[in-house]
Amino acid sequence: MSSTELAAVLRAWRDRTEPAEVGMAANAPRRAPGLRREELALLAGISIDYVVRLEQGRTRTPSAQVCASLARALRLSDAEQAHLFRLAGHAPDRARMSRRIPAGVRRLVERLHDHPVGVLDATWTLISWNPLYAALMGDPTAVSERDRNTLWRMFADGEPNARVRHTPEERDALARSLVADLRASTSRYPHDPVLTTLVADLSRASTQFVALWDSQVVAGHQQSHKTIAHPEVGDVDMDCDVLTTAEDDLRVLVFTPAAGSDARGRLDLLAALGTQSMSVPAPVAST
Repeated sequence: MSSTELAAVLRAWRDRTEPAEVGMAANAPRRAPGLRREELALLAGISIDYVVRLEQGRTRTPSAQVCASLARALRLSDAEQAHLFRLAGHAPDRARMSRRIPAGVRRLVERLHDHPVGVLDATWTLISWNPLYAALMGDPTAVSERDRNTLWRMFADGEPNARVRHTPEERDALARSLVADLRASTSRYPHDPVLTTLVADLSRASTQFVALWDSQVVAGHQQSHKTIAHPEVGDVDMDCDVLTTAEDDLRVLVFTPAAGSDARGRLDLLAALGTQSMSVPAPVAST
């Protein structure tokens, strides 16, 4: 991983850190938001010159101890700290993302037949699903592999799934979360050509993606609430949890009926209908 990306992420994290949050006085006027370089140096216990060289990409890989100090000073989340260590060369990189679906995941998808379940790779491309997922979200076989990618549908086509109703606030939150998760994947698989191509294509297709990508936020996308406007059974209120497998870094999406809703009955009806009654396949996505 190049020192340029490490420099960019450190600058972005420093700019977003409120001085008051880390115990620094903020009385004097500031030309820019966030911590000053000398404040970060003081909090991390390193020299100002070293902070400058890190942020300008002019230094070699910082030690694990320095990374830990920077993470503490910048109040990084667990996902962001792991990203920092990977960028600094302190975690092994796997050359390519896995698209292997382990037997245990296949069993999970099959046995949860009364819940919609989908499996996605680290780029958020749908690679496996059960029949109830297809019935609820639309038949994945009706669209191309690129159109099975949640980020592509969100940023290039405007919506991750035509059946899922989002308020503008919910859509913005989902966009931020998915881009932050994709950012983490790039440090785990820095040389994966599929991931590299996807980021490049998204950057050309969407200025919103570019803005979120340049923010350098790193996080995992874990759960959400969704209302699916199904053409046959009406609105289905669901909770969606994202389980990540350790070895293959897959995302397993499990939909469950929202508490207090009539979603269970609608899912039972969908299980009987399947996808046969749908006159026009709806765009499909994972979230």
